[in-house]
Amino acid sequence: MNRHHLRTIIWLRWRLSRNQWSRSGLLNAVLTMVVVVVVFVIGALGAIGGVLAGIFALAKVAPLVLLGIWDAIVVIFLLFWMIGLISEIQRSEIIDIGKMLHLPISLKDIFLVNYIASHLTFSIILFLPVMLGLSFGLLLSRSWIMVLLIPLVLSFIFMITAWTYCLRGWLVTLMVNKRRRRAIIAGITFVFIIIFQLPNLLSNVFFKHHRHKPGITQTTQSNQEAESASGDNERPNLPPSILIAHNFVPFLWIGGGARSLAMGSPLAAIFGAAGGFFLGALGLRRAYRSTVCFYQGRTICSKTKHKKKKEKVIHATKESLVRKFPGISAETSALASAFFRSMIRAPEAKMALAMNFFVLLICGVSILARRSAGISDIYKPFIVTGAVAVTFFGMTQFMFNVFGMDRNGFRTLVLTPIPRKRILLSKNIACLPIVLGIGLVLIIIVMFAVRLPVIMFFAGVLQLATAFLLFSMLGNLTSVLVPYRVAAGSMKPTKTTTLTMVLIILSHMLFPIIMLPVFSAPALGLLLSGLGRIPADLTNVLLSIVFLGLFVVLYRLSLNPLGDLLLKREKKILEVVTQEIE
Repeated sequence: MNRHHLRTIIWLRWRLSRNQWSRSGLLNAVLTMVVVVVVFVIGALGAIGGVLAGIFALAKVAPLVLLGIWDAIVVIFLLFWMIGLISEIQRSEIIDIGKMLHLPISLKDIFLVNYIASHLTFSIILFLPVMLGLSFGLLLSRSWIMVLLIPLVLSFIFMITAWTYCLRGWLVTLMVNKRRRRAIIAGITFVFIIIFQLPNLLSNVFFKHHRHKPGITQTTQSNQEAESASGDNERPNLPPSILIAHNFVPFLWIGGGARSLAMGSPLAAIFGAAGGFFLGALGLRRAYRSTVCFYQGRTICSKTKHKKKKEKVIHATKESLVRKFPGISAETSALASAFFRSMIRAPEAKMALAMNFFVLLICGVSILARRSAGISDIYKPFIVTGAVAVTFFGMTQFMFNVFGMDRNGFRTLVLTPIPRKRILLSKNIACLPIVLGIGLVLIIIVMFAVRLPVIMFFAGVLQLATAFLLFSMLGNLTSVLVPYRVAAGSMKPTKTTTLTMVLIILSHMLFPIIMLPVFSAPALGLLLSGLGRIPADLTNVLLSIVFLGLFVVLYRLSLNPLGDLLLKREKKILEVVTQEIE
C-alpha cells in the first residue's frame, strides 16, 4: 500500500465517523469531542506528573520501592485494560478487511492500521504517557542506565496489545454463532468479576483474624518502628519466591527490570525488553494469520460427529403453555411465563441478574466473615432493610427498562389484543421470582450473621415486597417514557439520546432517595419505640405491613393510567427498541 491508498482509507474512515456523529445530534458530537480532548489532556498531565515524580520523589528510593511502584502501575493498568476488554470484547476494526480483499492493497498494511487504531483506548492514553514520563524522570534523576526502562515499557505495551488483538480475533471465530457469542460474553464477564473480587473474598475469609488481634501497646509499637528504622533500607522484605517470579512472569518484568537497573545491572531490563518484543511479535503474527483465515473463509473448525437423535414429540396442552398464578388471569399468567422464560434465556438478562448474584456472594461472605464484630441494637433493623436495598441495586437498569431487551419481539406485544396494563403487570410478575430468590437468601444470611430475632425476618420480607412494588411502579413509568434499546449480548444502551443517558445516570444516583419509603419503617419504629413502650421490632413489622398495604393500593391504581400511557406511546417505543445498530 502506498501513502495515497493509506491517506484515502483513513479519510474514508474519518468521513464515516463524522457522519455517525452528525446523525447522533450536535450535542452528542460536541460531548464526544470534549471527552476526547479531556482524555488527551489527562494523558499529557500524566506524562508531566511522571517526569516530576521520577525526578523529585523517586530519585533516592530503594530498588525494592521502585519494584513495588512499577508493579502497582502495571496492576492498575491491567485492571483498566480488562474493563475495556469486557466492554468491547470483539475486534474493533477501523477498516473492514472483508471489503478490501478484492482491491490491490496489502492486507498487512490494513491489518497494522487496524491494530494501531483499535488500541487508541483510554487505558493506553492514560497509562503509557505516565510510564514513559516516569522512565524519563528516573533517567534524569538517577543514571543513564535507566534509559533501558523506555524500551522495557514499550515492549510490555506491545505484548499486551498484540495478544489482546489475537484474543479478539480468536473470539470472532467463536462468535459467528450468535447464541454462542452471547454466552461467551456473559462467561468472560463473570470470570473477570470473580477474578477482581477474589482478593477481597480471600482477605475476608482467611485474614479476618488479623483485624481482631489483641491490641499492641504504644511502647511495643514504638520499639518496632525504631527497629525497622534502624535496619537496612536496602534489604528486601519480600519473599524470595516473589523476587524470582519477577524473572519469569511477563507482567512483572517492568518491576524486576526497574529494580535491576536501580542496582546497576542492565541484564534484567535487556532480557525483559527482548522477551516482551518477542512475545508481542508472536502474538501479532498469530493474530494476522487468524484474521486472514477468517476473512478468506478458511477458519479451521473442529469436526464433530453428530449422532442421530430421536425426535421427541411434545404435545402442547393448556397446562404446559400457561402457568396459572393465583389471582391472575390466564392471559396475564401466559405473558408472565413467556417473559420469565425470555429472561432466563437471554445472555444480557443473565449478565444483569448475575450482578446481583455476585453482590450476594461478596456481601454474604463479608457479612459472615465479620459476624464477630459488635453491632448496636439500634442499627440492627436497618441491616435487614439494607439487604433489601442491595437486592434491587443490581436490578435498577433492568426494571427501569422492561422493553429494552424485547427488540423485534415488541412487535408481538403491539399486535396482541391484550389490555396494556396486563402487559406491564406480566413484566413485573416475571421479575418477582428473581427478586424473591435473591432477596430472601440475602435476608437469611444477614439474620444468621447478625443473630437477629425471627420477627425481623418477617419485617424484611414485607419490606422486600414493598420495594418490589415501588420499583415496579417507577420502572413501568420510566420504561414507557424513556425506553432505550439494549445491545444483544450485553447491557450496553445503543443509539441513546442525551436525555436518555441523563435519566439512566439519575436512576442510579437517586437510588437512595427511591429507597427512603422502605427505610421509613425501621426509622419510624425506632423513633416510636423511644417515645412509648412498644418494642422497636414489633413496631417495624406493623409499619412494614401498613406500608405494604399502601403500596399495593398505589400499584393497583397505577396500572390503568400507565397502561393507557403505554397504549399512546407504543409506536414510539417500537421505533426505539426495534431500530438496528450501526
